[in-house]
Amino acid sequence: MITFLIGIAILIGGYFTYGKFVEHVFGPDDRKTPALENPDGVDRVVLPHWKNMLIQLLNIAGIGPVIGVILGIKFGAIVFILLPIGNVLGGAVHDYFSGMVSMRNNGYNVPALSRKFLGKGPAKVVMTLISVALILVGAVFTNTPAALINTPILAGSAVSPTLFWVAVACIFAYYFASTFFPIDKIIGRIYPIFGALLILASLAIFVGIVPNLNVLDEFCFSDIMSNFHKHPAGQPIIPMLFVTIACGIISGFHSTQSPLVARTEVTERTGRQTFYGMMIIEGLIGMVWAAGGMFIYHQMPELLTGASGVKVLSVLVSTVIPWAPISILVVVGVIVLAITSGDTSLRSLRLTIAELTGMEQTSIRNRLLLTVPMFAICAIIIFWSNLNPEGFNILWNYFSWSNQLMAVCSLCVATVYLRSKKKNFWIALIPCMFMTFITCDYILWVSPENLKGAPLGFGLDYKTALVIALHDAVILGFLLCTRGKTLTKMEGFDPDRWNPELDEGKVPKAQ
Repeated sequence: MITFLIGIAILIGGYFTYGKFVEHVFGPDDRKTPALENPDGVDRVVLPHWKNMLIQLLNIAGIGPVIGVILGIKFGAIVFILLPIGNVLGGAVHDYFSGMVSMRNNGYNVPALSRKFLGKGPAKVVMTLISVALILVGAVFTNTPAALINTPILAGSAVSPTLFWVAVACIFAYYFASTFFPIDKIIGRIYPIFGALLILASLAIFVGIVPNLNVLDEFCFSDIMSNFHKHPAGQPIIPMLFVTIACGIISGFHSTQSPLVARTEVTERTGRQTFYGMMIIEGLIGMVWAAGGMFIYHQMPELLTGASGVKVLSVLVSTVIPWAPISILVVVGVIVLAITSGDTSLRSLRLTIAELTGMEQTSIRNRLLLTVPMFAICAIIIFWSNLNPEGFNILWNYFSWSNQLMAVCSLCVATVYLRSKKKNFWIALIPCMFMTFITCDYILWVSPENLKGAPLGFGLDYKTALVIALHDAVILGFLLCTRGKTLTKMEGFDPDRWNPELDEGKVPKAQ
């Protein structure tokens, strides 16, 4: 229990200390935000600050801080330390700069910002990675809530494949509407309701596990090596922990969501609450579910191997909250987490494609031209993943590493942005290099032999993969520093102002 409480203290203290420091480095001021300077009635629309915070929290807090940490706590009590430290120093920093750099640049997404800060070549790679990842998010976050609906807690004896597919169809229909219509018409209206459900569900699971906190394992620094080898399947903490618990520690998906809210904020001065603060809240949610996962594994060790995250979640909720109405509320809250990330992932993809093609989105025709093909591809992936016995495992593995590559892309932009302004770029560069190391190590090491259903990987020796990944991280860090320094010498380059010529990659040569 002591380790758990220390982790909670790190998260709360980190917001008021390191979060304040990060805000000071960025330097928010009173300039006009995109919603005030370039309102379009669809995406750049003024929303109340309290609503923006709820939208941001619901957008970023998908199934990662629930199912991800339930699976991740298999690594042991070290999670209670690594999760909050990674959240404060990495994830919250990532989310803050994703939102604030976008806010300074007309609310544009990471691929468009990459073209400005990284160059046209890297921007094409970023665009490809993020497009694939967002489609996968839409598919994963359709499958998982549909599977949760099709559990005994909600469906009772009606559990069946038919119910699952009906749930998939309903969720997918909602995704289409929330992607297509203006942000204040659907998302802005129903998210307060969803937010209330999320808060009540999180409080319910916390109250349910409080009597059981005394059974939680403690992390012992004198026994640190054994803590690195506690996973029942023998998975190494580096890189697997940071891929499994993406949304609690750091998640690239968040960089696609922060610009959505950056377009609807009235002032930059609320950015720390909206972006940094909501990631801290997600970390707190993750800690609660991690504690619940550890408790249920103690009670039912057989769940450590073979059981899916949805199965463990269902057993946990029914065990710590035996009263049916509250357990239903909790599961509905988790479903809300997934759905409110899936809908905005596809909305973000629509906006990203629109920005890079110059297709304005006030026209219904243009929105349909982008939305329909996106959803057709996503639907094909959903059907394939459920008809193939290993389909979901493969889909989840693709989502895992592509999600963390998105984090690298976003942190690259933040690093170059800060370097070009001659500010403290290390606060973004260090987590950027770390996540580059994690992602490269994962891709180099993973194979069908060492991770079931692995769709991509070179299957290198573990130590060899570590060395190469570290080498790649150092090279990327050097290139980012060089790029940022070059931009400081470019005539007319303004990191804080969107310039159509820069959008086209026509940056003047260095003087």
